[in-house]
Amino acid sequence: MGRYLSVCGGKDLYIGTPPILEASKPPRNYISLLARNQSTASCLAFPTTSIMTAVKAGYWSSTSGFSVASIDSSHFTHLFCAFADLDPLTYQVNFPATSATISRHFLTFTQTVQRRNSNVKTLLSIGGPDSDPSTFAQMANQRSNRAAFISSSIQLARTNNFHGLDLCWLYPSTNQESNDLGTLLNEWRNAITDEADGSGNEPLLLTAQVFYSPLGLYRYPVSVICLRLDWINLLAYGYHTPSNSPNQTRAHAAWTTRGQEPSGESGINAWIAEARNNKIKIVLGLPFFGYAWVLVNENNNQVSAPASGAPANLQPDGLIGYNQIATFAAQRTATTVFDTVTQTNYVYDKTTWISFDDRRAITNKIRKGQGEAAGVDWLLCMACGLRQQLESVKTSCSTMGITLDQLGEWIKLMLYIHNMHGQKGADLSCSVFCF
Repeated sequence: MGRYLSVCGGKDLYIGTPPILEASKPPRNYISLLARNQSTASCLAFPTTSIMTAVKAGYWSSTSGFSVASIDSSHFTHLFCAFADLDPLTYQVNFPATSATISRHFLTFTQTVQRRNSNVKTLLSIGGPDSDPSTFAQMANQRSNRAAFISSSIQLARTNNFHGLDLCWLYPSTNQESNDLGTLLNEWRNAITDEADGSGNEPLLLTAQVFYSPLGLYRYPVSVICLRLDWINLLAYGYHTPSNSPNQTRAHAAWTTRGQEPSGESGINAWIAEARNNKIKIVLGLPFFGYAWVLVNENNNQVSAPASGAPANLQPDGLIGYNQIATFAAQRTATTVFDTVTQTNYVYDKTTWISFDDRRAITNKIRKGQGEAAGVDWLLCMACGLRQQLESVKTSCSTMGITLDQLGEWIKLMLYIHNMHGQKGADLSCSVFCF
């Protein structure tokens, strides 16, 4: 079994893998939380192939322009390399061939990051926001296609010294695709186990990106996921953006909503409920980025105000990084509002309107999460792009009875992220979560 490292008042803390933003674009800066059930076997425990000790993980995207060699891997236990491609004809997994430089980053990723930290583990993420979900559906639907995918992914990971694989199929959308995904995960885990038995190596880690809820728009084989994956990454943001709601401002990462609107609260409850008596490992993503709209009338500036898409400089989807949001909000004429209905923030100035989470929103989400389900314990650490966000860590630690001394190593990580995001083109995202 995976061993827990007690660092927060006797609680077992893990830190690890980042989730992926909605299919339109990967995130810039964000944090993640993982709920762990302390008292029952119905939720949040690890299989025998799971993580050994505390995990501090970062996510590197090949489209970021940020050099792998620039990553200070001494701050991490796990690093994710994204994204490998799925060939639509052979259904084999390959490194992207966009340029010789990008290919070299993938080929030498593990070697490069282990120069500063020989113990860091790496995972290869497959698919991503720019991949075609129909290709994944076709792959998962046929046994021979699945075999090609599975064998090539394991071979690619082993040949290039990766320690795990991450599926980013965004998203399975029919009952048939859900069933096929379940079959794929069963066969994939069996193949990973067989390969490890034959080679004598540690089994590869296996994770997946999933929609915020297993109900409604997308379909998932929850029982298989519980049994076969080391954890899932819950996409609890990007519900509404200028891409899918161009005519109305919305809270893109609502924790609570009226009616049946998407929210973090409803998503985590749905996954826990669907898991029933199975063990499940859930990562809940909380964003350090936002989305911007153009107001039709600058005097009508609340949530759900009439809008006309994203600002011209943020086309097509309006994604805006936290550093940019902080600069915008610091303007003398800007107004920042905390929306009590969605438990998120928005800031506006003239006709520019931005949905985001600030320190209060994040802290409130953690407080809400603490009472989300009986037996589920929520812990918090943060990694972000702004030095002042350390204050939110202090606030949250005080709320939960955790001292900053107990989080010393995580503070070092946050300072590293701050310095890194100060570099032009820096786009290594960090995620912190607890099991």
